[in-house]
Amino acid sequence: MKLFIALYFLFLVLLFVLFYAPTSSMSIFLNDSQTKITLFFLEFFLKPGQLIGIDIWINSHYKIFISKACNGVIPMLFLFAPILAYPASLAHKILWMFIGYVVFLLVNVGRILLVVYATQEGKGREEFYWSHDLVGNSLLMLTGLILFVTFIRTASLSDEKIRKTRHLKT
Repeated sequence: MKLFIALYFLFLVLLFVLFYAPTSSMSIFLNDSQTKITLFFLEFFLKPGQLIGIDIWINSHYKIFISKACNGVIPMLFLFAPILAYPASLAHKILWMFIGYVVFLLVNVGRILLVVYATQEGKGREEFYWSHDLVGNSLLMLTGLILFVTFIRTASLSDEKIRKTRHLKT
């Protein structure tokens, strides 16, 4: 358990330095690309002309903008770190990082749409607070927890299959 915790924090720092912090042209490119992918999917659900650049216009006086902090990379890295730290096969880790990426992309788009629609229907700041800070962030945390627990459960099943296959070959 101590090794897992140490590896978790090591991987978390490495992932944030390599893929989130503006420490290299690669991290800047990845974050910009992730923001563009998020905006691409959002455009399908927003009214025509509501998305301009990275701004989503709620009304003529209120807009929210999709920046690096809103593109979904942070919760993905918080999922990838324990996956990398957990003792499972590399193939299983890569599979679940891919699954996590796709699920977080979709959940993050849904979270942003929740914020947009709740803010449109309400007075603005108050609805933004509960839909973004309370419901949206809780949704991301719950998604990450469910993904990691499922990863752990499938990792043990995957390891069991590998052991059985090796046992049959010998």
